[in-house]
Amino acid sequence: MTKYMDYSSPSAQFWFDVNQSPLFKKNDQNLINVLGVNQLNTLDNSSLLDIFLSKNNVVEPHYHQNAAELVYCISGSAQVSILNPFTQEIINFTITPGQVTNVPQGWWHYEQALEDNTHLLAIFNAPVPQVILGSDILKFTPSQVMAHTYCMDEQQWIKTTEPVQPAAYIGPYENCERNQPSYHTPPFRYYPYAYR
Repeated sequence: MTKYMDYSSPSAQFWFDVNQSPLFKKNDQNLINVLGVNQLNTLDNSSLLDIFLSKNNVVEPHYHQNAAELVYCISGSAQVSILNPFTQEIINFTITPGQVTNVPQGWWHYEQALEDNTHLLAIFNAPVPQVILGSDILKFTPSQVMAHTYCMDEQQWIKTTEPVQPAAYIGPYENCERNQPSYHTPPFRYYPYAYR
């Protein structure tokens, strides 16, 4: 569907401060800002995520069903990992400033910072990229379906996935305690209307 934009209209926007458009914030070193047509109405079939990560933080596994993604490294370094659906292999690319990795539309992928102060720009060929997050798949698919499908004990599945919070975006959680029997909800801010 083609959307007509009247570029002479007083409502046409040509400037925006991406720093004022948070998608997700784990802490001051790990956050994602978003720019799409909802923030800048003159964008035409493009959008971006401005991603800041400290070492070992991961943009959780996910895919974009309506957009390809070009991951550009501004500072630091990151490993971009992609599941190639044709070869059924995870392929890993280490990128440093000035380098990019292309993620085709619909491919499962994730990014991990290899050093502090990593800054990535994810560029999409859609005005608002849609996303399906791994954490959402784990939390919203009924436990009985997962257990039955993968021949697992349902109670074990529930116990294993209990710490997973929907819309995790950047992991691990601030208070991640892998060997503890109980789990507390991570402190994060999620801005659901900015992106999805």
